[in-house]
Amino acid sequence: MALRAQVTAPARYVLLVTVDGFRPEFYLDSAYGMPTVRELMKHGVAAEGVNPVFPSVTYPDHTTMVTGVTPAKHGIYYNTFFEPAGSTGQWYWDYKLIRTPTIWSAMHDAGKTTACVRWPVTYEAPIDYRIPEYWDPKNMQDSRGATAAATWPLALWKEVQDSATGYLRAEDIASDHEELIADENMGRIAGYILRRYKPNFMAVHLAATDHYEHEEGRDAYIVKAAVSGADRAIKTMLEGLRRAGIADSTLVVILGDHGFENIYRSFNPNAVLALNGLIGDVKKGQWKAQFHSSGGSGFLQLKDPKDVKTLERVKQLLTALPDTTRQYFAVVDKGKLTAVGADPGVQLAITGLNGTTIGNGTQQLMVTFPKVKGTHGFFPDHQQIRTGFVACGPGLQAGVLIPEMNMVDVAPVIVALSGIKLEGMEGKVPAAILNSQRQAVGSK
Repeated sequence: MALRAQVTAPARYVLLVTVDGFRPEFYLDSAYGMPTVRELMKHGVAAEGVNPVFPSVTYPDHTTMVTGVTPAKHGIYYNTFFEPAGSTGQWYWDYKLIRTPTIWSAMHDAGKTTACVRWPVTYEAPIDYRIPEYWDPKNMQDSRGATAAATWPLALWKEVQDSATGYLRAEDIASDHEELIADENMGRIAGYILRRYKPNFMAVHLAATDHYEHEEGRDAYIVKAAVSGADRAIKTMLEGLRRAGIADSTLVVILGDHGFENIYRSFNPNAVLALNGLIGDVKKGQWKAQFHSSGGSGFLQLKDPKDVKTLERVKQLLTALPDTTRQYFAVVDKGKLTAVGADPGVQLAITGLNGTTIGNGTQQLMVTFPKVKGTHGFFPDHQQIRTGFVACGPGLQAGVLIPEMNMVDVAPVIVALSGIKLEGMEGKVPAAILNSQRQAVGSK
């Protein structure tokens, strides 16, 4: 194993890899096929669980990783925008929506180079070698054109096909039909960029595990296969570090954005609002309140943010529901929303309970699924929604397992070990993960 935790100098390079839907048992339980990640854990540090932000969905969490602050500060509140007249499929793709400094900007301020492969919220980001997560909502079956146009330098899209993957077809960067080729190709692309350009900071997003957990729940065969596929993609990146001659000076962080829960039904609070006259023809602007679904949670949007009367009416309607319905959700009040750093413009949210996701439908109050599915987005006090963290490299202890950390702590770890400066972070470096020499340097 080329990577070791005994080196005390700050890391010259950082490789941050997210396995979307990463759960701690993937590396704590040998029944899952992640030998590479477990080897990193043996020579580095790991957490028994990482608490995500709220909602515990991909874009807010990925942005917290690279800012060290909650959504209330960085401004990426959800995956998708609230569109009162009905969704057009617009996601928070654009980097300019981030309101705080990022690791990308801090690296550039330090004179370092950066790269990303399929990382969320990097459309038109100031990244030297950029292949963002981006697609055209009008052409969901083939994202190649949108991705290629958003790649920087523009020639990089062709270059990685010529040198890393071969010609990419639409299905080669998608997760369908129980195929794992997308993660494999992202690993090859990242490995090539590491070999060829040696960026000081690279962030890579592997999405297949999340996709199949959504489709089949937590425990399906294809989920375990996707976990093994992600491990192989990570190994490809580590091989890229070795071939580039920078393995011993690289901090490697393997992380998730959220865990996963099995779901059996959807609760649609907008059906309650529609039945009681608060939602009419939204295309004509006839509404006073709507819940914006974010997986296992829903956030109340008021047409008039100062409409206290409607807010109280919504609270009354939720309280009046029978216990047979109320067992499937919990109300998250303004105090809790503020405490976890959620969307500051929202006064009330709900989180699903007992295998229940939150939908946007206005016709049926409750929809039962024909088979088990999976989702995330729940309030971060859900045990199964915790995600994982494994890190190995310069300045870290070896063989340390900490019980818990928060998503806002990820950026402070990277900042501390790479020697850059990032102002305003809300997290901290978890105790006991830095080696004693590094701790002494950091305390001066």
